[in-house]
Amino acid sequence: MKSKSRTLMMRKLVLHAALTPLAIIWLFPLWMMFVFSTTPDYGIFSPEIVLWPSTNFVENFNNLQSDTNFLRAMFISITVAVIYTILSVMLTSMAGWALARYRFAGRSVVIAIILGTITLPFAVVVIPQFIMVAREFKLANTWVALIVPPLFNSLGVLFMRQSFSMMPSELFDAARVEGVKEWRIFLHIALPLARPTMAALSIILFLASWNNYLWPLLINSRPGVMTAPVALGTLIGLTKVSWGGIMAGAVLLTAPMLVVFIFLQRHFISGIAAGAVK
Repeated sequence: MKSKSRTLMMRKLVLHAALTPLAIIWLFPLWMMFVFSTTPDYGIFSPEIVLWPSTNFVENFNNLQSDTNFLRAMFISITVAVIYTILSVMLTSMAGWALARYRFAGRSVVIAIILGTITLPFAVVVIPQFIMVAREFKLANTWVALIVPPLFNSLGVLFMRQSFSMMPSELFDAARVEGVKEWRIFLHIALPLARPTMAALSIILFLASWNNYLWPLLINSRPGVMTAPVALGTLIGLTKVSWGGIMAGAVLLTAPMLVVFIFLQRHFISGIAAGAVK
């Protein structure tokens, strides 16, 4: 037993010794982003290598706020991402439940179409989608245009379908025998069992909405309805680039995702692991 414990301990030490430098390499750009957010513009391009924070973060943020109204843009991004994530998780969960538990004509065709849409790059559909939303529905510069068009996520449907397919059918059959209605089976039995998968999917969808740049740039052109990534992009001009403001905005954009992942990392890891097992 002692030899096994020593062997296990040595393996852990070797693993940590190998992974620690990789973790430092991965974290180094994030650290430098934070350092540059506290440095004036002339200090970022200084020939001297600066590895420690300075005292210019407040000034950089004030410049960012005065140029872009970044706090409003952050509020819009957070609100849109939260609403989008909640609605998309529920929609993909219902679609995944139907594809996993119900047998109907054309079910395999629907699954094949959903798989096919994953292979389509967004650039293929962005122009027809823009024409439909902006010209036909007159929804440009609205929150509806930000949330609704990307609401149905093909990867999320397949993700939830896989989770529901792994659940025992006997559990749902027993509930039906007891007279439980289908919507109650879905809400009170299936969804609680799929909580880790839903948490992992929520992080993926929140991150996708939070980092979305092209669609908000096209559909919302007014300064008052810009999301944070679009507002941050306006700092890159033809004659002037506010690098300190960009770095300060990048730090503020990174912080919410770190908070979300820290609180949901246990569910995220278990959900990804569950979705990988058939």
